[in-house]
Amino acid sequence: MKMKSPIKFNFPDNFLIILAGFPASGKSTLAKELKLIIEKCSVRSVKIVDPDLIRSEIAPRFDFKLEQKVRKRHLELIEISLSNGIIPISDDLNYYSSMRHQLKEIAERLNKKFFIIHVSTPFETCLSWNNVRGNPIPNSVIKKIHKKFDYFHRYQWDTPVFKIDMSKVDNLESYVIDLLNSLDLKSKEENVISPISDNFAQKLDVVTRQIVSEFLQSQNYQKSKKKILKLRKLYLKEHVKNVRSQEKIEEDFTYFLKTNLKTNKI
Repeated sequence: MKMKSPIKFNFPDNFLIILAGFPASGKSTLAKELKLIIEKCSVRSVKIVDPDLIRSEIAPRFDFKLEQKVRKRHLELIEISLSNGIIPISDDLNYYSSMRHQLKEIAERLNKKFFIIHVSTPFETCLSWNNVRGNPIPNSVIKKIHKKFDYFHRYQWDTPVFKIDMSKVDNLESYVIDLLNSLDLKSKEENVISPISDNFAQKLDVVTRQIVSEFLQSQNYQKSKKKILKLRKLYLKEHVKNVRSQEKIEEDFTYFLKTNLKTNKI
């Protein structure tokens, strides 16, 4: 790779890059270019966590029934990398918001930043590229994912910092350098979190209790009462540190419960 002038990125800490898009959208090509330039232009090491490699270690051919096992290993490798000062790239489909939320939780638990990049290559182009590479994933699976894809902006945290249609990129190196310049700035922004006031703590207690009560009024959740109460305690202890408004508490805690009660399919 030849660059016109020396470029250096001074990332003060490692962080998580979350790619999201259809199969055969060019995510792996983007991930490799990100790794190449980050390692060439900074002191940081990069680990691409590729589910295709994990699948090949588990079974010789694609089997949708094994996807939960693949996903579990994927999350484990992300956490290991983040814990060891490495920048992991989640080179997965991440087509459900619950999948992206799992990655968000890992980053926040380790006090690391995360950045979502939407690889928005059109569905028809993905099918064509998949055919060219020999259909490693059946087209029927790509069509299924296309129908189920959870698009962004429903939640404040679930907002891509970049959107890229790989079929329209002429100079990927130049694009990635611009992308990393922005990430370099964003990685240096401080998350200033003030201590929780007594009034806010009281509001937090009331709002989360009210949401638990609403859940338990539904017959679908009555058998999960003990788990819901434990999840509330866990949320108050570990997950609420970045929430500072009642509206966001309601949104974030409701989503947290639904995800952990497996009402969102993964």
